[in-house]
Amino acid sequence: MKKTVNIFILTLGMLFGLSSCQDYFLDLKPQDALTDAAYFKKPADFKAYVTGFYGQLMGWRSPFGGNSIYQYMDGNTDLSTNTGFDYPRGNVTVPAGDNRWSTPYSWIRSANILLKNAETYSGNPAEIKAYVAEASFFRAHAYFMLLNFFGGVPVVTSVLDVSSPELVAPRNSRYEVVNQILADLDAAIAGLPLEQSIVAADKGRISKGAAQAFKAKVLLYEATWRKYVGTTTDFQGSAGPASDQINAFLSEAIALSKEVMESGAYSLWNQNTALSNLSNYYLFNLEDAGSNPAGLTKDSNKEFILYGVYDFTYRQGGQNLSHTTAQMLPSRKMMDLYLCTDGLPPHKSPLFQGYHNVGDEFKNRDLRMVAHHGTAPTTATLTTGLSGYGNRKFAANNYGSYRNANQESSNYSIIRLADVYLMYAEALYERNNAITDAQLDESVNRVRARAGVAPLTNALATTHGLNILEEIRNERARELYQEGLRLDDLRRWGIAEQALGESTCGMVVGDASYTTAFRNASGAATANYNPATFVWGEETVPTAAGNLKCVVIDSKSNRNFDRRNYLFPIPSGQIALNPGLVQNPGYN
Repeated sequence: MKKTVNIFILTLGMLFGLSSCQDYFLDLKPQDALTDAAYFKKPADFKAYVTGFYGQLMGWRSPFGGNSIYQYMDGNTDLSTNTGFDYPRGNVTVPAGDNRWSTPYSWIRSANILLKNAETYSGNPAEIKAYVAEASFFRAHAYFMLLNFFGGVPVVTSVLDVSSPELVAPRNSRYEVVNQILADLDAAIAGLPLEQSIVAADKGRISKGAAQAFKAKVLLYEATWRKYVGTTTDFQGSAGPASDQINAFLSEAIALSKEVMESGAYSLWNQNTALSNLSNYYLFNLEDAGSNPAGLTKDSNKEFILYGVYDFTYRQGGQNLSHTTAQMLPSRKMMDLYLCTDGLPPHKSPLFQGYHNVGDEFKNRDLRMVAHHGTAPTTATLTTGLSGYGNRKFAANNYGSYRNANQESSNYSIIRLADVYLMYAEALYERNNAITDAQLDESVNRVRARAGVAPLTNALATTHGLNILEEIRNERARELYQEGLRLDDLRRWGIAEQALGESTCGMVVGDASYTTAFRNASGAATANYNPATFVWGEETVPTAAGNLKCVVIDSKSNRNFDRRNYLFPIPSGQIALNPGLVQNPGYN
């Protein structure tokens, strides 16, 4: 990272350091004093105030305080064997309070304060145009967080006091919240600078491209939610949309994604030649020249579009990241999602080598398999109740010597170009029920090329009986693994009940008819396998080599996730304060 970039990070660090009791500047009680006559007099005041908003972005520390960042990765989905989360099991009760409700509203108040003061700014409006646009972006971002967790919520666009009637207003529908988000993002896009215009010292601030990518994300999320989930999660009395906006949202998501893709500001970080085909590993722990064998720094990364900025000197990650991610082990389902080099899923490919010997399944496979989980093992044991696989995505290179616990300081990706490529392809298929080979080549196949697998084509799909929409969705699982998007995807596709209702399994152990390193031809367990350590035993499940016995890490008997769990309950304390708030379905 260039020294000049540290100016933005240092400013963030100073703002976050104002309180020993609060994690973020925006949570400080004295912030309202910033609205008095002594403040918001010059552009620097607006810039300093909005800089404090950047702690709202998801990062190595959750912006919701006590909520661990690991709750927002994929540890609570079908792709992981982590069992420490109640949510995917459907174990959700109504809490008295929830900082996923209260914290975004504090963010919204801060944005409203800046926007109100911008209206009375006595200088040239052009001087503060970018900062006003940033505030509009962050208000949209906060409302999208609320929409994601709770659906429709009260919309507040003014600075409230203790007597404001909005404090006891009813919930707005999700459709009204979406309209507010889109309006704020339009305002942000109109006022934000191009990525190429942001000076080095301000890199990491929101650009026009970031706002466009975020709006495309919102549009695709809401279009598919309405298509596959519809009104089944709406609270009683919630008003639906005035008209069917699904196709309009998809069309705009396509157009915005395309504009970001063609802006010239972003490119895939494909350093496979320099990094022995491990771009998908080193991209996520990229810091200074010591973070990878090729001596590459963050300056080489043009893939991240919206991201949290970290720095070893000024803003370390503050999480025992390398140690913890090493324990976020993949499921059987995740390992079978990786493609073979011919571009086919392993259950369709003649290149797949099966599971007879440990490491066979890694042969002729997607480069992301090794990048995310480590080199193909030659031996493995199933004696501790774990899945048998490893995980290293996000872990520091040479952890313990290059970086110690809590020192990892790579930037945190929220939206990157690969995600935009996949949003573009998905929106196209959802809109047109088709996608051309040329459109696949400018999106999905660029991601697959970096992963070392053959392109997806309509002919390949026809010949091998592939569903292209399913392949695009699976590409998201492979490429965006552990980046916190899987749960959103399962919900907006309306398949979370099915996906989260399955047993979570690890390695194939086989039986007398399918020998492995763990079970011999007589069906007896080998020294590498101790069945007694697996509380839930074994289960015959679909694998890339057919239905085979696998170890069970968490049984489907523990899982009761249903449609009500698509949204979280409104905290009872909020309903006590405002009886006009109607609870989400299923939580009464």
